[in-house]
Formats: sequence, structure tokens, C-alpha cells
Amino acid sequence: MQRVIYSVASSLDGYHTDDRGDYSWAVPDEEVIAALNADAGAVSTYLYGRRMYEAMAVWESDPAVAAQSPESAAFATTWQAARKVVFSAGLPEVWTRHTRLERELTAEAIERARAEATGDLTIEGPTLAGGALRLGLIDVIELLICPVIVGAGTKVLPDGLRTALSLKGERRFGNGMVQVTYDVQKPVGA
Repeated sequence: MQRVIYSVASSLDGYHTDDRGDYSWAVPDEEVIAALNADAGAVSTYLYGRRMYEAMAVWESDPAVAAQSPESAAFATTWQAARKVVFSAGLPEVWTRHTRLERELTAEAIERARAEATGDLTIEGPTLAGGALRLGLIDVIELLICPVIVGAGTKVLPDGLRTALSLKGERRFGNGMVQVTYDVQKPVGA
């Protein structure tokens, strides 16, 4: 069965963005992008909330983004070919290829996307992923820990969530980033 992977960049103190909404400290270098591209080879579907979709749509709408480097171009090709499901009550429409709009995050919508997927799915953005974690729909949590402490902002993981994890892998990068991957241990019957 296809896995739902929560893939997210995080400050060392657990934030996706700082208190001003900035995440420029999480921009990966070529080594990290190459590793993420290798990981994306198993992904066929991206699950986004509105803000993350708007940020990621540049991989199709702005050729200059892909032209930054060979690794950026490779990611743009992968991203454009993948299916995208955007969960948003307020977004009027989606504008990228292979993209469907869902008005609400539900277990049924995630399971439908999983059934349609030919590979793994990533869910990106802490708000959407937090909802999916609370519904028990995340199979893997993959954190790209950045060598920075930001002190406040949007938390990577929701408050009040208790979930057992099993370390699946880790890798270090020359820029000080560390990727850790955990399988989510689901209770019996989940």
C-alpha cells in the first residue's frame, strides 16, 4: 500500500516558519536537493494546503525557478508530472496540471488519493499534516532539520499529539542539515 509521508523542513526547535512567516533559513543546497530528488522518485502524489500549494506551484508556473540549477530542473520535472491534491475551503481554483481541489481534509479524501496513487504520497505543510496526523493517516514523518533556532512561529507538529515513532533512517548533509525519517506506529485497529 502507498505510504503517506509527512515531509517537512524544521528548525532545531521545531518550527516550519518563524514568527514572521519566513522560512528562508530552510532553503536546501544542491546536495540536499539531490537527496530530496532521489526520495521523490517513489512519490506520485503531493497533498497540499492552500499556502503550500501556492508556494510550490512556481515549479510549474515560473521557469526561472527550475533554471536555478540542474537539481532544481530535475525537481521541477518530477513535480510537474506528479498528481497534486489541494485541500482548501477558500481557494477558488487550482492552476497547475494534474491537480485536484478538495474543499475539506477528510479520511475519505486522503484514502481516495492513496487509492489513486501509483507511488507514495507526501503531505506538506504543518497545518494540513497536523490534521492528517490527528486522523491517524500519516505513515512516515520525514524531518529535514535545519541548523537554526528561530524561537517561535508555526510548529512542525501539533500540540497535544502523542504518537510512538520508530527510527527508519537518518542522513547528514555538508550544510549542517540532518534528515531523520520515522515510521509512525499506529495503535491496533487504526
